[in-house]
Amino acid sequence: MEKDLCIIMLTAGIVSLLFKMFKQPVVLGYIVAGMMVGPYMLGESWINDENAETWGEIGVLFLLFSLGLEFSFKKLLQVGNTALIGATTIVVGMMTVGFTAGMLMGLNFINSLFLGGMLCMSSTTIVFKAIDEAGLRAHKFTKICFGILIFEDLFAVVLMVLLSSIAVKNEFEGSALVFQIITLLLYLTIWFISGILIIPTFLSHFKHQLNDETLTLLSTGLCLGMVLLAVGAGFSSALGAFVMGSILAETVEAERIEHLILPVKNIFGAIFFVSVGMMINPAMLIEYWQIILIITLIVIIGQIIFGSVGTLLSGQSLRVSLQTGFSLVQIGEFAFIIASLGESLNVTDKSLYPIVVAVSVITTFLTPYIMKLAYPTLNFLDRHMSNETKQLMEAYRKSRTETKKDKNWKRILRILWTLLLRQLSMAPGIKHIMALFNKNLYAREKVAEAKRSMMHEAQSSLLSLDIHISEFDIPSNSTFCGRTLKSLGLRGQTGANVVSIVRSGIYINIPNGDNRIFPNDKIVVAGTDEQMDAFKKLLESSITADDEHIYSAKKIELGNIIMGEGNQLIGKTIKDSNIRESTKCIIMGVIRPSEAGVMNPDPEIVLQFEDILVIAGEKDNISKAKEIYSEMSIVE
Repeated sequence: MEKDLCIIMLTAGIVSLLFKMFKQPVVLGYIVAGMMVGPYMLGESWINDENAETWGEIGVLFLLFSLGLEFSFKKLLQVGNTALIGATTIVVGMMTVGFTAGMLMGLNFINSLFLGGMLCMSSTTIVFKAIDEAGLRAHKFTKICFGILIFEDLFAVVLMVLLSSIAVKNEFEGSALVFQIITLLLYLTIWFISGILIIPTFLSHFKHQLNDETLTLLSTGLCLGMVLLAVGAGFSSALGAFVMGSILAETVEAERIEHLILPVKNIFGAIFFVSVGMMINPAMLIEYWQIILIITLIVIIGQIIFGSVGTLLSGQSLRVSLQTGFSLVQIGEFAFIIASLGESLNVTDKSLYPIVVAVSVITTFLTPYIMKLAYPTLNFLDRHMSNETKQLMEAYRKSRTETKKDKNWKRILRILWTLLLRQLSMAPGIKHIMALFNKNLYAREKVAEAKRSMMHEAQSSLLSLDIHISEFDIPSNSTFCGRTLKSLGLRGQTGANVVSIVRSGIYINIPNGDNRIFPNDKIVVAGTDEQMDAFKKLLESSITADDEHIYSAKKIELGNIIMGEGNQLIGKTIKDSNIRESTKCIIMGVIRPSEAGVMNPDPEIVLQFEDILVIAGEKDNISKAKEIYSEMSIVE
């Protein structure tokens, strides 16, 4: 076992390092590493397949646990109708197209159904990595992508349960499906309510005893405990891991747990993707290259169409819709997980798994390049669309403004929740329980809201307009530091408005022109995508590239000044020498021939011939003192 783990880790590490050097997704590196150590490429497997499969199953649990930690049920209310409509359009559209394609290619009902499920989920990891590498995180469409991916994650977990149920009976039964959905919702409700009542209260009670080690062990134990409950109830282990992650996501310790679990997730996640790569048979890929090409084209074209149309139907502009659709053109983690599910249930063909993995590898590789085609496509459509069509689209967009709609349905939900609380509070003992549940549910949100630069309601309002907000960190080597907003002229140069400055947890909202920028400030900016790009470029151009030079110049050093014949300082007191004022250096000591050196000398000491002054200051300032006062040698 130790040998297998050593081979997996070393191979994955070296191959992923090469992929990072060539700026390719690390996930691809893990899959290639799996192909290298697997039984097909070199004729014999380097590691035990059973061990790799076991670790891969653990990797799935931690991947879904981490996804759950990033997921919050309240986020569903915050991302609005845009994400819901977009995700629903993509999932329904891709499921239908994938299922139809499978049937046309001669696959049976179950294989076609699983194929549709594999093709309808984009990869959260790949999407945001591609967006970050392209420098588009500050754009408006990234928030929409994030919302769509949240809903897709939720759909995927439910889909896995439904596919398992259908696969076991090998047929589609409407009544059984409805019963399965009701059972699932009932279990999720019980688990969620119980978890919110118990876990945040427990963590709060032992908050001062929860060091990193204890919290890591406790979080992992809770994850595996929910896995056992899910399996015992007849659901998948992956569902249990996701549910516990989503419960912990509502606690105040969520970010800390996510940070602590990250190394564990990275290790076992890498093993999972390596195990995926081990199942790829290059000979089978060559044999099925036509099917791989067809499915790849279905994924790319289908995701672009359904992603763009879904976002457009939600009331977003054509530009934002195309950017969203062109960013979701790959399949990833859930495709592998659903494929593994079909393999474990023995209901899918052996060829389906490597085919889907090959499609995922190709689409992942192409994602950054396809994203760049959004603007050319927008320009092409803009040139060929009639003015009537443009006016119709703009009128529809304005009619679908989310602000009022969101407020209405959110207000309805709040009213229903309040009525439910009032009814339940009438029962003996329930009032205290509901109050505790409400407190735990919104504890993290209250803490986060105090730190947030802009309220969620304001962000939602801006999302339906052409402007949005983004945050930029000011590095210590930026020329912005020390300057006022007025002198920087950011609005004049970029068109964007600085609406807040966050400094060590203190918020300076709507700052005036006399406010200065300090190192490590966070600047909250409002504007359009173009203005955000201009601001980002201006900030990047302000960063001094030679960090080593800056460090060397700012480092405090010691030096000495030798009082030679005719030195202008002879006969003056240290106080009257003005060394501090003229060079920004201070005299640390005076060394005289045949006498003991004096450290921290009295300011009234008179400087004499052959004295050696020990001074401290920045490197450039010491050099300046050398030029002004004497020849000198650096103190060893």
